Amino acid sequence: MTDDDQKLHERFTTMKKALNHPSKGKVVLVGDIVLDRYIHGLVQNLNSRAPVPVLRETSREEDAGAAAHVARGLTSMGFDTKLFGVVGDDETGELILQCLEEAKLSTENTIVIEEYTTTVKTRLLGSRKSLIGDEQLMLRWDIEDENPVPNVALQELYSNVAQTIEGASALILSDYGLGVVTDEDTAQLIQNAKKNGVPIIADPKLTGLHRTQNVEWVLFQQQGMELMRRRIGADSDEDAANQLMNDHHWSHLVVVSGIDGVTIYTQNESSVHAPCSLSEVRQLIGLLDAAAVAIAVALFHNFDVENTAYLINATCESILTAEEMMNYVITREELLHRIGEHAWNLQVSKR
Repeated sequence: MTDDDQKLHERFTTMKKALNHPSKGKVVLVGDIVLDRYIHGLVQNLNSRAPVPVLRETSREEDAGAAAHVARGLTSMGFDTKLFGVVGDDETGELILQCLEEAKLSTENTIVIEEYTTTVKTRLLGSRKSLIGDEQLMLRWDIEDENPVPNVALQELYSNVAQTIEGASALILSDYGLGVVTDEDTAQLIQNAKKNGVPIIADPKLTGLHRTQNVEWVLFQQQGMELMRRRIGADSDEDAANQLMNDHHWSHLVVVSGIDGVTIYTQNESSVHAPCSLSEVRQLIGLLDAAAVAIAVALFHNFDVENTAYLINATCESILTAEEMMNYVITREELLHRIGEHAWNLQVSKR
């Protein structure tokens, strides 16, 4: 085992010891809640009236997603999770509340809005009989309310958040662009979190970066990073990251790149990269949600940036190797297994 391998082995051992004890802190999570629906089926022929495949449904799954997906991961890690969001007073909203309760998540901070349509994101996944284990995403369609979230609901939601933020180990902003994470309310919330010494993790839409001013941790996927690099005319990801951090006063920018691993850029420090150990991936849905959970765990245990990068990467590897393209939720047990596997592989290489 080289000196670098020895240091890495020690990092994984440290992470494993910390994760052996559930994270008992409180995390406040504000964001959009949706219903994720996955419809699986077989595709054997094309439609006779148009050159489109015909999907014969074989099964379907429905579960609370987006910010609720993050909340489920946090709860699995042991956090006292305070989820703030909205749903409509409709059948879908009822189903989401039921899903939250089944996941042992409190619904007391989920505001139900009359005459409001709950967001549904449906994915059609098809395969051939001869390739039954090799599904492909064929289509996604969304149902959303055309009207913004009513101001009265937002005022109630952010008033409740303000009363809860004190003593939290982290605040997470899960912004899917559906109207819960707003400009003025978020700016006040960030200011409140700063006053209470609560670190902030933001998973923003690229069109909502202005709502992340002064946030400590910001999450991008590699595609988003590449788009921003070209948009601002930077020569490299490093230059783009530094400019973005300076422009928005971020402390860290985390770029999740799937099979290419995880990179953390930090103000006035060298970047840290954790390489992915996988040779292939099965699916990508939920990577940023899992990364947000991992950062919350790292903050609770006071991990340094390098440990945080490897923890995020291990968490993402669990998502990348999920057997089905579905709303897979990271668990503490799965994360412990993944980290233990990395430590074992390094130990074996010592022999």
